[in-house]
Amino acid sequence: MPEWLIERGIGETRAALVEDRTIIEARIHLDGIRRAGSVIAARLTSAGTVGRNAIATDERGDEYLLPRGAPGVTEGAPLTIEVSREAIPGCEPWKRPMAKISDAPPTEAPPLAGRVLVIPAAQDELAAAGWNDLIEEARSGIVRFAGGELRISPTPAMTLIDVDGALPAEELAVRGAAEAAKAIRRLDIGGSIGIDLPTTGSREARRHAAERIDEHLPKPFERTAVNGFGFVQIVRPRARASLVELAQDRAPFEARALLRRAAFEPAGPRRLVAHPAVVAVLKEHGDWIDALSRQVGGAVELRSDAALPMSAGYAEKR
Repeated sequence: MPEWLIERGIGETRAALVEDRTIIEARIHLDGIRRAGSVIAARLTSAGTVGRNAIATDERGDEYLLPRGAPGVTEGAPLTIEVSREAIPGCEPWKRPMAKISDAPPTEAPPLAGRVLVIPAAQDELAAAGWNDLIEEARSGIVRFAGGELRISPTPAMTLIDVDGALPAEELAVRGAAEAAKAIRRLDIGGSIGIDLPTTGSREARRHAAERIDEHLPKPFERTAVNGFGFVQIVRPRARASLVELAQDRAPFEARALLRRAAFEPAGPRRLVAHPAVVAVLKEHGDWIDALSRQVGGAVELRSDAALPMSAGYAEKR
């Protein structure tokens, strides 16, 4: 039976739905970002135009876009809003989080229910289920499967998934559609998604490809039929950044990944060696280093190595 595993890490909370020792769905919630579903007090700073696209500002100074406007509320007046889409770092840091007017009292979004994992631990349960491979898929945008691969590219308009491989076109279209649907769920991709399957003249193959999407991608979502050029568009709810989008904010993403790896090293003082951009992020977040020191039971130092790729940071004993 599928089980959610929750890991409250440094700078982020990780969640993975695991079935048969394999991650089928995952999420990363960054510390400091208001979760979708949170209800907060704010003030209307712009009424928008024609009753749409108003802007509200909370006590932290964060701005929220209200696509449906704020009917009956004048500029400068207080109001209560519910976050419907979180801030999107990475490829779209300029986009405001989205919200809507709410009558509910201010409250934080309910936490995801699941079994909470302890860090550090003798066994890395997330890694055993494929977490490290999942992170590599997010940072590279490449998902390999028998006979082909997906290349995932986030853009401001939509996330594009290109399916390529050595299988016959009809077989690759059907298998690629299934693998794309699994990857969408696994990497928490929402919003508008375009899948470019191999072109095939077989209507039956295109129908089977569409059926594989419906089979492996949980509702709610909408999709088009697979057209004669092999393209299908999917629209899913988008409450937060996907893992692929988070990986676009490269240095912070790699800094948090390094902290996780270091937490599972043997206890004691250590030195984190990483690309200068990653070290710069860690220096900016002294609380992250303090948290790691408490986890490992020893002081933590930093050393830059410009020869290292951003993803190749490591911990060494002092």
